[in-house]
Amino acid sequence: MITRFEQFIKERQYLQNVSPATIDWYRQSLRWLHTEEPTDADLKSLVMRMRERGLKATGCNCRIRAVNAYLKWAGSPLRIPKLKEPQFILPTFTLPQTTRIISHKPKRFYPRRLHLITLILLDTGTRIDEVLSLRVADCDLDNLLLTITGKGSKQRRIPFSFELRKVLVKFLTDFPRDERELVLSTRRGRKLGRRVVLRDVKLLCKRLGFDPPARTLHAFRHTFAVNYLRRGGSVFHLQKVLGHSSLEMTRRYANLMTEDLQAVHQKISLLAA
Repeated sequence: MITRFEQFIKERQYLQNVSPATIDWYRQSLRWLHTEEPTDADLKSLVMRMRERGLKATGCNCRIRAVNAYLKWAGSPLRIPKLKEPQFILPTFTLPQTTRIISHKPKRFYPRRLHLITLILLDTGTRIDEVLSLRVADCDLDNLLLTITGKGSKQRRIPFSFELRKVLVKFLTDFPRDERELVLSTRRGRKLGRRVVLRDVKLLCKRLGFDPPARTLHAFRHTFAVNYLRRGGSVFHLQKVLGHSSLEMTRRYANLMTEDLQAVHQKISLLAA
């Protein structure tokens, strides 16, 4: 007989068409719930067990969201309140670091492929998996638009610069491929692994003379977002470009603009006046 957990996951999979990664997230999260009809005490025990196992508030909240989705589906009036998360400054690349990456001029296939990955990340703010899933047909080189497939198989069209277009055209000219093929695939046309790219990007940073920031691949996305706002971009437009479902995450990038706050403060300071 099918369990309620499995029924919930099946409905999410076949009726809401969630991704395999989301299905795996539900399965892992529901393992913490030892009963299909939890009491308030069971839910408190779940949170305490996660904390005892060393999960941070962010990790706990990730599991809590999945469990709450199940509770709502099951018709339970209970919910687990989210834990308060510490607000850390999101890591970014500095301007000199991005200048070194952009100015880098590799010659062979593998270094050029890696360089193109970093340029797309810096120019568009896309997630690494979105870049690695990009196919030739997704690149509208005439109108400077990329069709990105994001979380939940949601597609969005985002602009890219003329400078990126020049590098992209040169790469596709030197290493031609069919429209259905991945732009940044292996020599055999297979999708690159995230860990391989992370390793290579860290090595590239070292070769260019600086230590990579924490959460290196996602730091490209943070860097794009801060630069977008710093140059006058709208938070609402940034939300669409990044593919955020709400403004909550997009607003966090405003906290990164320390240099801008310093410049404004010098102008409005009573002491400076």
